[in-house]
Amino acid sequence: MSRPMKRARWVPAALVLLVGGCAVGPDFVRPGAPEVAAYSPAAGVPRTLAPGTGEAEQHLVEGDVAAAWWELFQSPELSDAVGHAIAGNQTLAAARATLAQAQEALIAARGAFYPQLVVNGSAEREKTALRGNTSTSSPPFNLFSLGPAVSYSPDVFGGTRRQVEQEAALAENERYQLAAAYLTLTGNVVSQAIGLAGTRLEIAATNQIIADDERNLDLVRAKFDAGKAAQTDVLTAESQLANDRVLLPPLLQQLSVANHAMAVLLGRFPADWSPPAFDLAQLTLPGELPVTVPSALVHQRPDILASEAQLHAASAAVGVATAQLYPTITLSASVGLETFMTSGASTSTSEMWNLMSGFTAPVFEGGTLRARRRGAIDAFEGSFATYRQTVLQAFGQVADTLEALGHDSDLVAAARRAFDVADESLKLQRLSYEAGKTDVLLLLDSERADQQARLAYARAETQRYQDTAQLFVAMGGRWWAGPGFESAGDTGSRTVAAAR
Repeated sequence: MSRPMKRARWVPAALVLLVGGCAVGPDFVRPGAPEVAAYSPAAGVPRTLAPGTGEAEQHLVEGDVAAAWWELFQSPELSDAVGHAIAGNQTLAAARATLAQAQEALIAARGAFYPQLVVNGSAEREKTALRGNTSTSSPPFNLFSLGPAVSYSPDVFGGTRRQVEQEAALAENERYQLAAAYLTLTGNVVSQAIGLAGTRLEIAATNQIIADDERNLDLVRAKFDAGKAAQTDVLTAESQLANDRVLLPPLLQQLSVANHAMAVLLGRFPADWSPPAFDLAQLTLPGELPVTVPSALVHQRPDILASEAQLHAASAAVGVATAQLYPTITLSASVGLETFMTSGASTSTSEMWNLMSGFTAPVFEGGTLRARRRGAIDAFEGSFATYRQTVLQAFGQVADTLEALGHDSDLVAAARRAFDVADESLKLQRLSYEAGKTDVLLLLDSERADQQARLAYARAETQRYQDTAQLFVAMGGRWWAGPGFESAGDTGSRTVAAAR
């Protein structure tokens, strides 16, 4: 082969190296799913909850969470509250703005892939003088120049590509942070609504207890008036009524705080909006609870995905620090017109052009660049540990929620049985007291047992609803298909995909 032909074969390779080059540093590899088949020991969570107890049954099924999972509670008021929260919550609005900022930073970083074109212009007025045996000077003159200039830095070692990769990963992280804020918001609204309903249930139970106390007091007074009871019995009944009335104000305060918190979640002032009177009896407990397999959970929980994106950004930062150890090449060119004008109105115009190439290579920097690269590697290892911890915490949360649901079903059944027994016992004790067979202390003891059982049942029911909602959140909530999230989510995914 002739020597010119050999040189010709080297030209395309040189152009590829000059324009494309290779990206130094590690290529990011997505962490694999954990090798576990379950969230908790198999015996810990039954597949059917509360079977044969008279309470609502729930079944754990393998599948995906519904996008608008809160609609499974079949409450129009709840669905309406969630919709208003998605539209008006300020934390969600701030997360959207932060995502938009990260996307613009990515677009700005991608600009380094293209040549930079500028227009240079200058105007000067000068005068020169020669000094020696005789002093001579030229008349003042004006010098004008105008023309475009272009510069380009070939990404030979991939530093720019790694920088763009890092910005893309950071934009992806902000997208998942938005998803986490969306999931947290919807979960908080549902939890707050259930809490409001539970507090109202406790207030109703407390009012019933106070009504029973008043009934007992009337009964004791009637016996006292008939000469069949002592004054101490009346005082004991009055004391019981006064003590139970003390229970009501804290519950009313709790209801007020919850109402205000719900207004803030929806982006409203408490004075301008009040939530509807959520009632636990008007909420339907979802019968089927979808449980995502562990291998899929890591690819849909936004907190895990955000941590993975941070890990990706840390990996790209290693590439950026590595590229700084290699030379930087710059190509530039400029053309323009230059006009020379003297005070005598003599004018001359000339064309000019310039081509230039150069490179900068680190020779000695006191170990700064290598220390930065080692620091970037340390940061990557730290991000990897944070990612693993995030996965562990997510699996722990799911395990806790699943086990809580199993315990909730047992607790509700037991609390219901205790309430039924205590209520029946109170009725018998009241009849016995009216017949003069027992004293007032036994009646009040039965009433206290009935009071505790009534409140325990109300709290157990509320907790079962709360843990059901928590499971949907722990499973990731299918945020990417949720109402109100599609536009922000699609924009973020398109931007990240374009960067890749």
